[in-house]
This record gives sequence, structure tokens and C-alpha cells, in this order.
Amino acid sequence: MVTLLLDQTQLEIVLSPLERAVTFHRENLRIERETITKVQLTDDAWTWLRGVPNPGTHIPTVLAAGTWKAAGSTDFVLIRRRRPSVVIDLTGDDQYRRLILTTRHGPALTQALRLDVSDEPADVEEIVSTTGAIPTPPTRRRPVIRPRPA
Repeated sequence: MVTLLLDQTQLEIVLSPLERAVTFHRENLRIERETITKVQLTDDAWTWLRGVPNPGTHIPTVLAAGTWKAAGSTDFVLIRRRRPSVVIDLTGDDQYRRLILTTRHGPALTQALRLDVSDEPADVEEIVSTTGAIPTPPTRRRPVIRPRPA
């Protein structure tokens, strides 16, 4: 899972060494916050995939990573299996038109993008936890079913 850092001016996608290898990127991705036009949550990121990896890694339904090029657009993709993901549409970015990322912090990212954050980069999860922007549902205990004595 990628680490997402957000400040007032940019969203930084921090890649681990393994993620750098499969995406063929040497550095983290930095996206200007003003270029983000839409953020969507999805349970199946594979339906958002368009084009072919160039350069990138593709193992169907297991891993899609790297730069994906389609007619007139270039996307950055990091999808792992069928896990919750976020699709970020960009306008005016020099390199990409869309980011598709597998992350469990999608709801926190959408909420953090609506908030005013500090100048210092902070983890998306930390921003939301300190502001209390996303209510967490109460935990329910399941009843214990025990067999009747004979």
C-alpha cells in the first residue's frame, strides 16, 4: 500500500523500494493539489484501467503498476489484487491525467482534500485522525450462539 502525504500545495505518493521497481519510477510522485479535480472511491480498480503499461508491470488481477498509456492520456497505476482503491482525476498536470491507487485510506484522502491542512507534509491518515473529520462507526459485538444442553 502506498503512503499518501498531503500539504497545502501538493499530494505526495511515497513509493517503497519494491513499488519503485515495479512502477519503474526512481522518485516519489508529487502532484500539485490544484490539479486534482475529482477523487472517487472504488472496490474494483481493474475496471478503471485503460491502455497498456509503458513502462510498467502487469499481472492480470494480481498487480498493475507503472505508467499506462492510452489514446490521448497517461495514467499512473498501482493496483494490487481486488482491494479498495482511489481514482484521482487530474487537469493541468504535466505528466498524468489520472492516478489509480490501491489504498485503504481512500475515505481519509477524500476528506483531507476538503480540509485546510498545514504547510508541513502529513500522512493522510494522521490529518483526518487529528481533525476527527471521518466518523468511525461504533463496533458491534456479534452475539455468541451456544448449543443447548441435551
